[in-house]
Amino acid sequence: MAQLTIQTVDLDGEVADYVAANTGGDQFVNTGREIIHVKNTNAATRTVTVNSQRACDQGFDHDVAVVVPASTGDVFIGPFPTERFNDGSGNALITYSAVTNLTIGVFKVP
Repeated sequence: MAQLTIQTVDLDGEVADYVAANTGGDQFVNTGREIIHVKNTNAATRTVTVNSQRACDQGFDHDVAVVVPASTGDVFIGPFPTERFNDGSGNALITYSAVTNLTIGVFKVP
């Protein structure tokens, strides 16, 4: 699982940087203020799943799975409450149905 770099967005602006989604999944240090932006240029849809580590406030442990549309589709997902999504190291874990032509960026506000 690859560690993603978090980009801070503030009044000075931020040039967005995206990396290829990793076949083995990705992770990022989650403070609860991050969102992920996923871009898909493949002809097929892709599902991005963020692993829930504990139950939500309704008592269910369910992952967040979002379908990214095909061909120039992009989605923003988040933020991710730390008590629900952080693993023992403070990371949120992401997996993908497929990674061909899929890129991701992680952004937060200070």
